[in-house]
Amino acid sequence: MHLRIVLVEPHEAGNVGAAARAMKNFGFNELAIVGSRPQVAVGAAEWWARGSEDVVHSARHFATLQEALANVHLSVAATAARGRHVFEQLTPHGIARLAEETLGDEHILALVFGREEWGLSGAEIAMCQRTAMIPTAPDTPTMNLAQAVAIFCYELGKGMRTPDAPKDPAPGDLIHSLNSRTRELLLQLRFFTDKEPDKLCAELQALAGKRTLTTREASLLLSLVAHVERALGGPERH
Repeated sequence: MHLRIVLVEPHEAGNVGAAARAMKNFGFNELAIVGSRPQVAVGAAEWWARGSEDVVHSARHFATLQEALANVHLSVAATAARGRHVFEQLTPHGIARLAEETLGDEHILALVFGREEWGLSGAEIAMCQRTAMIPTAPDTPTMNLAQAVAIFCYELGKGMRTPDAPKDPAPGDLIHSLNSRTRELLLQLRFFTDKEPDKLCAELQALAGKRTLTTREASLLLSLVAHVERALGGPERH
């Protein structure tokens, strides 16, 4: 399994460097940075990375989170916001178990971490297939960015994949397309009535995410959505 650590608009260069060092401590080196804050890859980032400067230098930059997750097979939003409308919260150990059970050597797991100031937006969390949080003291729920990265990397680094893992989990862009097309269809069917679409869609995604879809399964569901759209007289799409 390949692990991609995704930092969304990190503010402090030192946090980026310390996160890179934590990654390399546990055998991971694929860092992705979303957004445009050029200071995060120079100066203090290199100092804090000490011995892991290569992880900082090789970091890939993406304009949007959707682009960073396009070829990912399992995406997890790390959030400390207990009050948010999230229907499932796995622990770092739970994520390691899930990766062992569902991902093979050639597959990509993305852990997505938000801004130091206020974390991930609801829309960004919704782009991920699962959510996870580190169990902390209730009165101090927020951890330093690099510390959170270290805890997740520790749990993932000590795990071993089971030999009977599924061979073809659906990539991120296919899951995103399935989620967005299904939402459009449900709107067309007036499924939400007086309910808030964002909250109900989040609950449905959490329900669907309890099982990792293969590429064939996700493609089949997307084809089903497309056929229903055509039957209702919707636009022809591919």
